[in-house]
Amino acid sequence: QVQLVESGGGLVQAGGSLRLSCTASGLTFSAYSMAWFRQAPGKERQFVAHINTNGGITYYGDSVKGRFTISRDNAKNTAYLQMNSLTPEDTAGYYCAANAVVPKVTYRYWGQGTQVTVSS
Repeated sequence: QVQLVESGGGLVQAGGSLRLSCTASGLTFSAYSMAWFRQAPGKERQFVAHINTNGGITYYGDSVKGRFTISRDNAKNTAYLQMNSLTPEDTAGYYCAANAVVPKVTYRYWGQGTQVTVSS
């Protein structure tokens, strides 16, 4: 079955950086678009970033543009989210997703998430 496993979350001070990874199995990774979403307690899920199958097209949510970068390594079945200039408002559970049904909105496969906490 399809599995998406996120890693790289943790506690970081404001202004710091983290890189999240999402490793996929059970699917032909290079054939699927990938994305990152986040959800903070009491808030709706928020689109963060999307990347197409070969990495040539990316989209970002307005709140992360210029600070976050999505990338992928199809040889390693892994997608990444480089997060720079983090603020406490970035604190959330971060989830990777694969195979866009509606890009930036919903995807067929989801990971279990990794927590990112940014201290002020």
